[in-house]
Amino acid sequence: MDSKPFEKPVVVELGQVGKYRQIRSTREAAECLMTVWPLNRGPRHRDALDTCLKVLEGYRSTADARRALIEAAKESDVLVADDKVPDNRLH
Repeated sequence: MDSKPFEKPVVVELGQVGKYRQIRSTREAAECLMTVWPLNRGPRHRDALDTCLKVLEGYRSTADARRALIEAAKESDVLVADDKVPDNRLH
């Protein structure tokens, strides 16, 4: 199954301060939302996971998944602005 890559990665800070992760595809986003997402999950987390699964099934676009992931990251306060991440800190 195609991983449905994003046009541009989404950077989040997960697990510990300064540990950044680039999420490059819908599949990676879904896995991240299910396994390593912070416990302060809300409705946007559920929406993002649902959207990612629908994209993987072929019912939505990767742009929809990326937007939903960004909203979930904002809700959980883990979104990192593109210009705030040093290249050597990305995983």
